Amino acid sequence: MLSFAQKFHVGRTSIIPPDEAAVLLRMEERLPPVLSVIAGMVDLTGFFNLGHIFTAHVTGNIVVVAAAAVHAGAFNLMQAMAIPVFMLALAAAWLVARVSSLRGASLTRLLLLIQFLLLSVVFAFSVTTEPSVNPDGLTARIAVMVAVCAMAFQYALLRLAMPNAVSTAVMTGNLTNTVLSLMDILSPQHPLMTVDRGRLKRSLHLLIGFLVGCLVAAAAISTLGDWAWSIPTVLAALAIAVR
Repeated sequence: MLSFAQKFHVGRTSIIPPDEAAVLLRMEERLPPVLSVIAGMVDLTGFFNLGHIFTAHVTGNIVVVAAAAVHAGAFNLMQAMAIPVFMLALAAAWLVARVSSLRGASLTRLLLLIQFLLLSVVFAFSVTTEPSVNPDGLTARIAVMVAVCAMAFQYALLRLAMPNAVSTAVMTGNLTNTVLSLMDILSPQHPLMTVDRGRLKRSLHLLIGFLVGCLVAAAAISTLGDWAWSIPTVLAALAIAVR
């Protein structure tokens, strides 16, 4: 008789066939570094090409808006709008998960597909309208909000479909975990924390992936301009194929 694995997803217990559960475990190991590279590229490309707005780590926009207010700088409406748009996109991702009734690897693939489609829209829109020419214009504002939505779907899938994976949305937390764990490992005395070497390795991979994404994006922006969006879009397509 076929046995089933119990897994908790989207606020309730769902039943996932063992084969599907095994695929999910592999995805939780392989996908986050790829997603981290995508997040780094989208964040930097959006910041430089679309009006100095953080598209991946959207809470950074709060700091920028506050700094502008303190120094009586120009108010950027899109920096303020990034937070509610991000929240609405997260809610949309939740609704997709609820309506689809998918769980685990199947839900991961669906949300990855939506991330890819959203980044494809940003890419197509950017190469046809060249929003980087006028980062404060309407086309740039549309493109940057779509990019914010793409990142919301990435972060949502890590919570809704792969809850055991290390999140690409908390780079400060990953850096904290990496440094403190390394200090405990290198210390000859009794460790202050329970060191999970597997999680340490995964956190380190995400940090490296995000840095690589930023560096590649910087090079792509200087050489490709708006076509720089092609790279995270292609990576998003490849992420769907990860098994």
